[in-house]
Amino acid sequence: MAGILIVDDYPLARSTIRGLLGWHELHVCGEAKDGKEAVEKVQALNPDLVLLDINMPVMNGMQAALEIRRISPQTKILFLTVVGAPEAAAGARLLADGFVSKSAAGTQLIPELERLLPSGPKTKHRH
Repeated sequence: MAGILIVDDYPLARSTIRGLLGWHELHVCGEAKDGKEAVEKVQALNPDLVLLDINMPVMNGMQAALEIRRISPQTKILFLTVVGAPEAAAGARLLADGFVSKSAAGTQLIPELERLLPSGPKTKHRH
């Protein structure tokens, strides 16, 4: 079972997302603080899905998405970001399987993950 890789440069954002996913019984296989580390973790962990911020130091989410697509084409990519520019959002949609604004994460993130991972990287079955 691989799971979801959370990539965000803010530790608080990563822990908040991890908590939300845990609440919904979605398995998190790892975290990364920038795009470069995300690419390394994709190679090491082979996640089902990468939850990727766009604005990060070292390597941004767009560059990371291109590299992840190259090394692991089967890995789903979902951008979770605070991108304001419509053209950046449009570009992100071309690189990713989905796009959720951080401001809408509370209502849109879980449905979007369920759409992308229908069988889901679950930690246990619900009764």
